[in-house]
Amino acid sequence: TIRVRTAKDDQAGPLRAADVTWSNAGRRPLKRGDLIFVERQNGQFALKQVPAVNGALVAIEPQSGRVLAMVGGYSYALSSFNRATQARRQPGSAYKPFVYAAALEGDFTPASIVLDAPISFPGGPGGRAWTPQNYSRQFYGPQTLRRGLELSRNVMTVRLAQAVGMKNVVDLSKKMGVVDDMSPNLAMSLGAGETTPYRITAAYAAFVNGGRRVDPYLIELAQDRNGQTIHRADRRQCRDCGRGFSGQESPRLQDRGTQVIDPITAYQMTSMLEGVIQRGTGARARSLGPWVGGKTGTTNEYRSAWFVGFSADIVVGVFVGFDDNRSLGGGEAGASTAVPIFIDFMEDALKERPARPFVKPKNAIFRTVNGIEEAFRPGTERQLREEAPPPAQPEGPQNYYDVIRREQEVRSQTPTPTAPPPVAPPPPKKEPAEDLSGLY
Repeated sequence: TIRVRTAKDDQAGPLRAADVTWSNAGRRPLKRGDLIFVERQNGQFALKQVPAVNGALVAIEPQSGRVLAMVGGYSYALSSFNRATQARRQPGSAYKPFVYAAALEGDFTPASIVLDAPISFPGGPGGRAWTPQNYSRQFYGPQTLRRGLELSRNVMTVRLAQAVGMKNVVDLSKKMGVVDDMSPNLAMSLGAGETTPYRITAAYAAFVNGGRRVDPYLIELAQDRNGQTIHRADRRQCRDCGRGFSGQESPRLQDRGTQVIDPITAYQMTSMLEGVIQRGTGARARSLGPWVGGKTGTTNEYRSAWFVGFSADIVVGVFVGFDDNRSLGGGEAGASTAVPIFIDFMEDALKERPARPFVKPKNAIFRTVNGIEEAFRPGTERQLREEAPPPAQPEGPQNYYDVIRREQEVRSQTPTPTAPPPVAPPPPKKEPAEDLSGLY
């Protein structure tokens, strides 16, 4: 055991030799007069490391844009560079929700089908073709949009962006405040553009608050020496706040944010991002319980790790990376590097603001697909109707039920060497004949 004394408040206590073996100090014995960083833990001292890697965290109230917490780095004394607001980095897969939101603003639904199969794009005169790959280097065939986002399928995202049109994706990203401008090429659909933790966290707030853009603010109120308010950041109106209370329902603030996506799209995205935690790449955060969603992000060569997550009352963005943008090291992905920070923060945040169910849009139509309640914009739920025969050459998004039924009809009408062809195809069934979850 080593005895240490702090220079700040002249406290003394033990430091176990076993607790310093992980550091450079463990390669040689500590001697009297050595200067080390320590922190007090449970009556003992532990060696504290000044990290080479840095990061940022931003927490925003999605209804108002009020910044609840912001960490721009390990120590302002060591660096005044605010990584939350100034570090422009590629967000990787944390950008994918904006591609999916652009699709849902059109004719796609969470149950629509996109093919996860190899695809290649020419690189131009003398250039190499671009062939996007999934993280696993494997392909998984037809997948729902929900499952593609939950498991962060790169190839599906590129195909979806191609179907929607990258210009539409970029336009939506600008409306939501993720970027000011971005080249509309398909590589950008995988998060090759640049943004800051501050901006992408604020953009995710629109998924939570019903589709309205919020402008984050740090200064809530300013008054002059006479007590007159000269600046108020929260411009939401409350029509009934001046009325006396006589047991009526609490007054509601009227949100004045710009509507950037349909409320149904916002709820669809919230539900799909809940699935990322319940069944996908963010499963480590499942310990936080229900009604929490988010998306992981990892950039090429593991240069940056991201997680942007939320409950109904708080949106939190986490970024981890070196200031010189070098690699964090093999395997340092968003799920393993940024998610634990999100969990640590949210465990405390949810004590004061417990998670609650997300508000469902009034005009949405709900159907159960593969055991999951999905929201549909009126009219798009017709993709699920079993009575309507599918077109011979379907266009646009498809549903698992359509794909399975079509395959069954083709098989039922195909002659085999041992049996004559049926006189007529079997009548369509009201329910699918098999459990579709196995297609995942």
